Amino acid sequence: MLTKTQVYQLADQWVQAWNSHDLDEILSHYDEDIVLISPIAANLLNDPAGMVRGKAALREYFKKGLTTYPDLKFELIEVMWGLSSLVLHYVNQKGIKAGEFMEVSLSGRITKVVANYNV
Repeated sequence: MLTKTQVYQLADQWVQAWNSHDLDEILSHYDEDIVLISPIAANLLNDPAGMVRGKAALREYFKKGLTTYPDLKFELIEVMWGLSSLVLHYVNQKGIKAGEFMEVSLSGRITKVVANYNV
């Protein structure tokens, strides 16, 4: 079970890692068996499923994302807490709002992400 404190710490560290553009720091939050589903992944990877499986594939996807969006920055709007999950609601450098549902393992690593963006 995730405590509220753990959720807020993860959220803050996750945003800081992304804003630093430090790929290793970003990836430190994710499990080896991560599954990520995102319309951005569908676009960048030219794959309509928009699914990334495994940490090695996630590294390549995030690397491509950081190269494509060199001014990438997230500002956290709110955090929603669940027993083994959280939702991060944030806005990016373009003013686009996002909501990412994340399942978190007992070790505190993110195992699944479903990303959603306003249109």
